[in-house]
Amino acid sequence: MTRENLASFWRLYRRNYSAVAGLVILAAVTVLAATAHIFFPDDPFTLAGRPMSPPATGGFLLGSDSLGRDVAAGIAHGAKTSLLIGLVATLVAVGFGALMGGLAGYYGGWIDDLLMRTTEMFQTIPSFVFAILLVAIMKPSIESIVIAIAVVSWPAVARLVRGEFLSLRNREFVQACHTLGMSDLRIMLGEILPNCLSPIIVTGSLMVATAILIESGLSFLGLGDPNIMSWGFLIGAGRTVLRSAWWVCTFPGLAILVTVLAINLVGEGFNDALNPRLRERR
Repeated sequence: MTRENLASFWRLYRRNYSAVAGLVILAAVTVLAATAHIFFPDDPFTLAGRPMSPPATGGFLLGSDSLGRDVAAGIAHGAKTSLLIGLVATLVAVGFGALMGGLAGYYGGWIDDLLMRTTEMFQTIPSFVFAILLVAIMKPSIESIVIAIAVVSWPAVARLVRGEFLSLRNREFVQACHTLGMSDLRIMLGEILPNCLSPIIVTGSLMVATAILIESGLSFLGLGDPNIMSWGFLIGAGRTVLRSAWWVCTFPGLAILVTVLAINLVGEGFNDALNPRLRERR
């Protein structure tokens, strides 16, 4: 992307004030995740004081849980876990989904039928239930959660990319590439895929939010990595003391809510700035 394209993208993006607000919030969460070890150098699992201390008492900014762990430290360190899982799982899902959808849309015929029937088979299974099953089969860990989220997320990307490839494979510039003797791989990666990036980027940004929600749900159910702090882990640990220590669940829940909302607003801004039809109107 050239400097002119970046300037045009930002000019369109900043017109959406909610998207700019989402970007600011997401940047703040990212900074919190990156500096968690500076502001909270101790292990977030450390029993730092009296259990179930209310916020702003006993040296705890956001209170402590039933075991005396600092909720604020857990949120800060959990931000890194949630963002990392969301980003990595989305990259894996987008990469595999783009491969499947690109092959199906470009070649068509029996390859398209085979890949799309496989995609539909994955889509018939409820996503969260499938993720629980996959993590339960594998042992709960960061790797198994990333794999489970990627497995339940790639079909949507595959169908999107297939539709884009179907609409572009017979265009004049693709026919010209065939005439020049370019290989199929070069045409797909160098000519067609760049023209599909806008909807893929928008879809990928929204998938990060979904991945964070799935990870939080898995950790809440006790299927997260027991050795790594996450927002879902905090909520799961506080559900038994919700009436007597509301802050244990409330603050991690708000962190999830605000982060997912910010990512969705950023995705909306990407759609506004990258959608050619919207650009023409503006």
